[in-house]
Amino acid sequence: MSARTTGTRLRAAATIALLPLLTLTACGAGDTAGAAPGGAQALPAPSDDPVAAVHAVGSVAALLPADVRKAGTLRVGSSIGFPPGAYYPNGPDKPAAGQEIDIADAVAKVLGVKLERQDASFETILPALGSGKYDFGTGNFGVTAARLKSIDFVTYINDGQGFAVKKGNTALKTKVTDLTQLCGLTIGTGVGTTFEATLTAQKGVCAKAGKKPYDVKVYSENGATLTALQQGRTDVIMSTINGLRYQAAQPASGTAFLGEYHRLDVGFAFTKGSPLTRAFQAAVNELIKDGTYARILKKWGTSSSGIESSRINAPEHT
Repeated sequence: MSARTTGTRLRAAATIALLPLLTLTACGAGDTAGAAPGGAQALPAPSDDPVAAVHAVGSVAALLPADVRKAGTLRVGSSIGFPPGAYYPNGPDKPAAGQEIDIADAVAKVLGVKLERQDASFETILPALGSGKYDFGTGNFGVTAARLKSIDFVTYINDGQGFAVKKGNTALKTKVTDLTQLCGLTIGTGVGTTFEATLTAQKGVCAKAGKKPYDVKVYSENGATLTALQQGRTDVIMSTINGLRYQAAQPASGTAFLGEYHRLDVGFAFTKGSPLTRAFQAAVNELIKDGTYARILKKWGTSSSGIESSRINAPEHT
């Protein structure tokens, strides 16, 4: 493992642009410089704290490498996007909140270590793991066959790919179950995501069906992705099931969820061969066993995405 240095906290535009996103989706209510428009209110985080009672478990902490136990810290590259995953309810200068934040913090407490959270744009985290910049990464990273070639994952939830449209948009009236339903439309999604990879790999389906191809526009900021939809520059968004469902449930979101397309396990990301994976797996399973995991998911309204046990490098769902 590389020598430990405290990295400079990244305040990328991908993080700061969350504020206009929340203005559009919540009006005082999901992968992101400038300030939010006047009067913007971010969605408040739930007040309950299921992580507070979590304590170190010696048998689990013993699975960490000796140098990590001695240092007592782990560096996490964290993509802060939108609720319920990870977001800034009070602006980027205040602590982040969300399901991913709670699960990572709870795992760290079980392991008896502190987290040095470094904000980073989603597409930069996985490449940076190999350089030793981070010990692990979070960002609602779906476990795919392609990623498993170079990344190890420890699963902690099941999420996946879904679609949303602007309310009132008649281009799509039903759930998207086949990509040929998108032929002739413009789709907005995040750069470096499984969504971009899926859309790119399957772009030939429209030609095979004798239809006009769909167009894909990728954005490094979630705020930009949603703004493009609201302004009519895209017809549909492809993003996380939980994020889009959460967004559409907000009364003033202006979006409608079009259902699940493809389920994926989501996991903490590590460089291939990392000695940390067994400890993280055991920590997640400890949280599942003692009920903390269920309380975190209930807090964020994602209980339907819970897993029964954590796995290392679970195969991609087909």
